[in-house]
Amino acid sequence: MKSTQCYHCGDSCDDNLIKFDEKSFCCNGCKTVYEIFSENDLTCYYNFQDNPGAIPSEIQGKYDFLDTTEIAEKLLDFNDGNTQIATLYIPHIHCSSCIWILENLHKLNDKISSSQVDFPKKQVRVTFNSEKTTLKEIVLLISSIGYEPYISLDDYEGGKKAVDRSLIYKLGIAGFAFGNVMFLSFPEYFEVDGFWIEKYKTLFRWLMFAFSLPVVFYAGQGYFVSAFKGLRSKILNIDVPIALGVLVLFIRSTVEIIFDLGTGFFDSLTGLVFFLLLGKFFQQKTYNFLSFERDYKSYFPIAVTRITSKGKEENVAIYDIEKGDRLLIRNQELIPTDGILINGTADIDYSFVTGEAEPVSKKSGDKLFAGGKQLSGVIEMEVLASVSQSYLTQLWSNDVFNKDNKSPFKTITDTISKNFTILVLLVAFLSTSFWLFYDASKALNVFTAVLIIACPCAIALAAPFTLGNMLRIFGREKFYLKNATVVEQLAAIDSIIFDKTGTLTTHKENTISYDGVELNNQEKSVLKSSLRASNHPLSRTLYNSLGEVEVLAISDFKEIVGKGIEVGCKDVKLKLGSSSYVKNTDDASALDTSVYVSFNEVYKGKFTFKNSYREGVKPLFESLKKGYDLAVVSGDNEGERVYLEENLPKGTNLLFNQKPEDKLEVVADLQKKHQKVMMIGDGLNDAGALAKSDVGIALSENINVFSPACDGILDASKFNKIGAYILASKKAIKVIKYSFILSLCYNVIGLYFAVTGQLIPVMAAILMPLSSISIVVFTTISTNLIGNKIK
Repeated sequence: MKSTQCYHCGDSCDDNLIKFDEKSFCCNGCKTVYEIFSENDLTCYYNFQDNPGAIPSEIQGKYDFLDTTEIAEKLLDFNDGNTQIATLYIPHIHCSSCIWILENLHKLNDKISSSQVDFPKKQVRVTFNSEKTTLKEIVLLISSIGYEPYISLDDYEGGKKAVDRSLIYKLGIAGFAFGNVMFLSFPEYFEVDGFWIEKYKTLFRWLMFAFSLPVVFYAGQGYFVSAFKGLRSKILNIDVPIALGVLVLFIRSTVEIIFDLGTGFFDSLTGLVFFLLLGKFFQQKTYNFLSFERDYKSYFPIAVTRITSKGKEENVAIYDIEKGDRLLIRNQELIPTDGILINGTADIDYSFVTGEAEPVSKKSGDKLFAGGKQLSGVIEMEVLASVSQSYLTQLWSNDVFNKDNKSPFKTITDTISKNFTILVLLVAFLSTSFWLFYDASKALNVFTAVLIIACPCAIALAAPFTLGNMLRIFGREKFYLKNATVVEQLAAIDSIIFDKTGTLTTHKENTISYDGVELNNQEKSVLKSSLRASNHPLSRTLYNSLGEVEVLAISDFKEIVGKGIEVGCKDVKLKLGSSSYVKNTDDASALDTSVYVSFNEVYKGKFTFKNSYREGVKPLFESLKKGYDLAVVSGDNEGERVYLEENLPKGTNLLFNQKPEDKLEVVADLQKKHQKVMMIGDGLNDAGALAKSDVGIALSENINVFSPACDGILDASKFNKIGAYILASKKAIKVIKYSFILSLCYNVIGLYFAVTGQLIPVMAAILMPLSSISIVVFTTISTNLIGNKIK
């Protein structure tokens, strides 16, 4: 009697058969998972694989150790309030269906906020509500649908970073088999006659068959699995013609030796798989060499303020932070690493980490996590561990902050690959039909050669290798982009908007004068303490000018973007900012950038700044005037209009007295005219405009502030190279287009020789990876030449 299998996990249902929806289940757990899939319209999950779920008995009690709080916390990346984040290493991730189900975990458990898959690393990052569910429940859920995570408390970190060596093993087996099959084929190649050759000919053929088995069913299984998954999902991917070619060669060769019709094509078969894997290995090595992921400590030009043992403040590079250091975190600054709050009241915005915008209040002694942004004044914290650089890079690249910028070249690549596969199959069958009628002995060779030579792998490599290398080159030049899509967006822009204060100007060389009632020592202390908490460029400049003035503890810090600061300190109330904010009137006589100050609603005076412009502003604008619409927007008054009109190209749009919302509207108005806009600002008052623009670039000058709204960070020392970066992006897109043309030309020429029967399968197998290698070499050399011109 045939055993009944569980529809979900495939286990036997003989002992406990549960019927539901005309399907059989071995237990209520499997039935429940199916019900959840069904309720959320996810039952197509079962189309990807029969019985994909884990067998309940295999995971029963396996993860009870996660009930221990101390153990569970070691596996968490983030844990604050009611939100926890864990990154789990899942070795079973191998295709698009895996990504699909793992990124839909929130539909299976509504306590899960989001789940993101890192396919190359085989990881899933799960954000969940810790008050309503636990890490154990998450792990059990993932295990029950067939994706059991790898968790080892001794070497968990090593497990997450495990290197996948399967390609090396497959390549080794294919190479060993190919060499031996070629050796065994020599007698028949050279038509060697002799008694001993005739005697062992059959043995040699069966040995070749034996060597081909691990090549087809192990080394080449990836192509079959990928093709099968694609066909089940009604997708013709680039592995379909390869799998078909391997299968045809194997079946034909096996038939020939069984019926003693010939020696078969085992040499072509093993050589085909070997050279395909060799090409894939080369691509993987090159991909790793390009280092697509930006290393935060090497790339981001961001410093943090460290308080020395003598109480002095110093700016240090973020990668110099060590355990035990005391850091000063100002208003709107990002917390660079985990630590303990020492002084001050913290309101932390963890939306950078979790996507949730609700601030979390912290008091002295509470733990702070990397990635949070301080929202209310200045705090001091003690570092618990050195900066987790790659983690912060991951935060910056979080999908929560990604714009809906679809990559046109990705679409082109996908479309070409899909249509090309259809064309290849059509050409293969038509040419084979012709040769079956004209010369049947060549039909199989033609069919296989066409399938292999015309694989569009090279086309699919052009965009990722070109753009990935450009990310690396830009990073080397201190221009740090969020992802490869930004390179494409940068190449398409036709309008550039510059913020003035902190972007065109540099606070490091500003001169300051004071006009008003002289401030007493207490007022100076309150003023300096208030400025200490702010990150606005003018605040930082004024703070540094106050020298050895004593710093006090302040309360009720409030910074209104685009207006000013309001602070309480004991019985003193300070207001600092624009004339309209401090005096409730606009100072029409002011022509320079000024900051006004009042104490307890009594106006005291103003600090006037003489702006110092960055080196290279004039030549930069001159180089951009021909190809782009240029604009300068500023929250300051028109005091420097004359200077800008004299030094910037005619036609540059100058806009003053612009509030943050006004800057955003300027960007929006240009986009309504179908213009592609790049906004360059300091990341403080410009967050809205940066987010709205097609490309938002935050200029950084050793200040620990950047916004997730920006698409890139530019080191202030490289400001005059903006034009060179844009030009390099345009050239990179041309390289992609040239790569497409090169690959298509190769395929057309290769198809000609394959269709006319002049190309044997083993030569096609050699030429196919060589075409991919040529594309990688071409894009790498071309982008490096582009990069050399930036210097």
